[in-house]
Amino acid sequence: MWETQDTIFALSSGAGVAAVAVVRISGPATAAILRDLTGRDLPPPRRLVVRTLRDPASRRIIDQAMVAWLPGPRSFTGEDMAELQVHGSRAVVDFLLDVLAGREGARAAEPGEFTRRAMWHGKLDLVQVEGLADLLRAETRAQHQIALRGLSGESSGTVQGWRRELTELLALLEAAIDFVDEEDVAGRALESVPRRASALVEQMRHVLRDAMPAERIREGVRVVIAGAPNVGKSSLLNWLAGREVAIVSDMPGTTRDVLEVRLDLDGVPVTVFDTAGLRRRTQDGIERIGMDRARDVLAQADMVLWLHAPDVNEAPEQSVALPDDVAVLHVLNKADLLDSIPQRNEKLRRYDIVMSVKQETGLAELLERLRAFVRERFGQAESALFSRVRQRQKIAAALEDLQQFVSGQVLPVEIQAELARSALRHLDELMGRVDVEELLDHIFAEFCIGK
Repeated sequence: MWETQDTIFALSSGAGVAAVAVVRISGPATAAILRDLTGRDLPPPRRLVVRTLRDPASRRIIDQAMVAWLPGPRSFTGEDMAELQVHGSRAVVDFLLDVLAGREGARAAEPGEFTRRAMWHGKLDLVQVEGLADLLRAETRAQHQIALRGLSGESSGTVQGWRRELTELLALLEAAIDFVDEEDVAGRALESVPRRASALVEQMRHVLRDAMPAERIREGVRVVIAGAPNVGKSSLLNWLAGREVAIVSDMPGTTRDVLEVRLDLDGVPVTVFDTAGLRRRTQDGIERIGMDRARDVLAQADMVLWLHAPDVNEAPEQSVALPDDVAVLHVLNKADLLDSIPQRNEKLRRYDIVMSVKQETGLAELLERLRAFVRERFGQAESALFSRVRQRQKIAAALEDLQQFVSGQVLPVEIQAELARSALRHLDELMGRVDVEELLDHIFAEFCIGK
């Protein structure tokens, strides 16, 4: 059991000037600290009351505050807690935090320590903790919905259902082992195992199918603008961003590094990357590094916008190998130059979209094609139960064990029981029941101090 003898405190609301600042306290000394700050008995549990807060040593007034007393175990952390809503000036907050820091047995909380205590007191499991972390970082509607599903316990409930079924299957297998000399008993115990294992495999497969698109929503769908130098990649990035993100110049090789902007397309986060212009050869070592970085980003893309221009003849896409599942749009920019290009109609047939960033034509069509791609590829991912690589890997590991039940290969009962135990162990790791200390340190480092 993780020791929580210290009483911790932190500013839980955002730093800086605000109308209200919220300071949280959690731990065994919370009640005594609250009595000393207010000079009164504890208020009724789980009700906001007005109290004057004073420095117990000097009796100087800190602020008039709204105070909530939240005795454990019916609190977020499972411990005695208090929340102090004070005026959000830096002077008030600093005064209050200094008074709390001077209290024996109290200390400032570490990042995520309130949530960590909630987990160790059984208020949250690891999947819910990860859902809370994702909720705090959510930028779009889709990220918000997926995070809420994890935090609410819906995802955990699914895993608990799998664990119950696996536990029952393991009990049947062990009964067959215990009564191996009594064939009728062992036979009845094993009768339903293959059918139930097959049903469990199908449930896990269905959940995993939604997990990959949900991971992309959590991290952001990756759209890469690529092409030869001077086809208008940076101009397109600036237009999509609605601001000057990249330097635009007629000089080839102006973009040396990968630039990116975040968009919200129908609630789905999209990261658009502007890459260095690709060409067959260059004598510039720095430009060559930029081209290598562009190829690295292209290898991780969900969609590539290959940009072309009537006045640029290079076709670098022919030298770049993309993953099979990457969507590709060939876009002709600088349509305003087409009138001076021979065989105009034949040239246009090569492209999915013809546009001009300079004249702002065709851009609405490009944006709609991006939206359509996001809807088609990721529109159903909001209903996914899991959105982290770690979660998918643990489910996949449990699934791999179970698939041996339904592979058609006849396995000894002892091997089947060991496979069931292994699958259970993977699900326990998914929920944070075993071997997660190092992982927890990494996860809680993502949290703000007051959470």
